[in-house]
Amino acid sequence: MNKLPSINVCPALLTQGFHTYSPEALQRLFAQAKVSHLLPFALQTSQERFWENRKAMSLSGYQDKYSLVLEGNRLSLSQAGKRGGYILKPISPMPKNREFAPANEHLTMQLAAQVFGIETAENAMIFFADGAPAYLVKRFDISPSGDKLAVEDFASLLGRAPQTHGGNYKYDGSYYELFQALKQFLLSWEAQAERLFRLLLFNYLFSNGDAHLKNFSLIEDGHGSFRLSPAYDLLNTRLHIEDTDFALTEGLLPKAQGSIRQQFIALASAVGLDSEWTLSTLEQMTSHNQEVETLVSRSFLSPRLQRNYLQGYQRRVKKVKL
Repeated sequence: MNKLPSINVCPALLTQGFHTYSPEALQRLFAQAKVSHLLPFALQTSQERFWENRKAMSLSGYQDKYSLVLEGNRLSLSQAGKRGGYILKPISPMPKNREFAPANEHLTMQLAAQVFGIETAENAMIFFADGAPAYLVKRFDISPSGDKLAVEDFASLLGRAPQTHGGNYKYDGSYYELFQALKQFLLSWEAQAERLFRLLLFNYLFSNGDAHLKNFSLIEDGHGSFRLSPAYDLLNTRLHIEDTDFALTEGLLPKAQGSIRQQFIALASAVGLDSEWTLSTLEQMTSHNQEVETLVSRSFLSPRLQRNYLQGYQRRVKKVKL
């Protein structure tokens, strides 16, 4: 039995002094609709409706995901044939600390956006009527007018599928191949390559060991061209499983050698990024300890997991600085 959480920060932006979503969060997530951080239904009493909703979802991944639609000031499960503008992830089966998976993903996404300036899907913590936590994310592939924007993940761009490449298709290869795909499919790839490099470095710093090919995408910008999509599915996987440094089997690039810093520098050089920009980025992205510590302390992780999360980040920072 869960109990309703005590809220003293905005459950979306983690801003202090709020007991529900702040006005800024309401604007970003719900176009100012006054949506509560408490869902109007409980997980335990909605199992049949959740199962029907899940069958209608087209999203993949091992976490349970459900489609929600905003109607007035209320979020509800979307019905078959009706496109939802939000994705809900409740607690899903994981080897350990499963009840904190929503808080983990929420914190990691907020760190990416607020501290590291990485464009992310808008997101928040939300709670069922019985107090059980969940992670809410606003879909970025639906335009303000409700049209579906074209999105292609990198497994598709690289021609990887289970039928042709086996069950491990989204984990095979190296991140170098993502940059090759950018050059192949984008006319102006340089700025997107810098965004991708920063995202890969962020994933390493925050122990996201499940950043596979389907967790990176290109999205149409509304003018007929494509760019790297907002980041999504960011979380510290080591809080839940014993994980590797990188999701892809060959790591940053094939036959990578040397320290992790040397590997990132080698990757940047191999894909044509400016060397001064690379060194500046490595320095800039390993200089946010105070901001990271502040946001972690406001998160919905337990105090023990907050310590584990922060210590893991600090260890990775030291490795990148070596």
